[in-house]
Amino acid sequence: MDLGLAGRVYVVSGGSRGLGRATAAALVADGARVVLGARDAAAVERAAQELGGPAHAVGVEADLGEAASARRLVEAAHTAYDGLDGALVSVGGPPAGTALETSEDDWRAAFESVFLGALRLSRLVAGAIGPDGGAIGLVLSSSVRSPIPGLAISNGLRPGLAGVAKSLADELGPRGIRVFGLMPGRIATDRTVHLDSLSGDADAARQRSESTIPLRRYGQPAEFGQVAAFLLSPAASYVTGVTVPIDGGALRML
Repeated sequence: MDLGLAGRVYVVSGGSRGLGRATAAALVADGARVVLGARDAAAVERAAQELGGPAHAVGVEADLGEAASARRLVEAAHTAYDGLDGALVSVGGPPAGTALETSEDDWRAAFESVFLGALRLSRLVAGAIGPDGGAIGLVLSSSVRSPIPGLAISNGLRPGLAGVAKSLADELGPRGIRVFGLMPGRIATDRTVHLDSLSGDADAARQRSESTIPLRRYGQPAEFGQVAAFLLSPAASYVTGVTVPIDGGALRML
């Protein structure tokens, strides 16, 4: 199936590893060009080289908690590839902790990056997309639908961001810009390994989690990336305003 990605340009924040890196790889494999953003300059440059270098990918040091980073990513797309067709907005998960234990400083820092950073980049990308329209995908969490024990900050911020994504879909739809959310479940990334390790026995934690997933396994980053690339592509041209679970069937609501 031709997704229609050839020659299109996307910003991918959080693009040096995990879900962002997997999505960037899927986009490039189908002919798109990407601007990767990440806080670690060496890691994001390495990721860009692994995806084929400047003909296919460029890396930009970017921390979405800083206002200037979003503008750097959008400007880099125009400088490197003379246009922009959309973005995958992925921001690292906030610290683990309960609602009673997490500090106000942790809440403020997470709000600045996870919430405002994602909104800021989405708005700038929307303003830079041309008259033919495009797509913006926000990486959220299954906490949008069901709170995750021990992840109070994510439980608080991700549902609000899902609501903002729906609002953006309504506002940008007349311009041909689609906006959607993605809800990864237990995907085998560094973040998931870290969360499992907090239990004191990572293997046991993984086994417990897998027993609650109908497919009885964690997803692979590439499985997430392929879905994200499809939804960002012209092949999904009538999909907007939705939040899509990629979780092996773990969420129990319809």
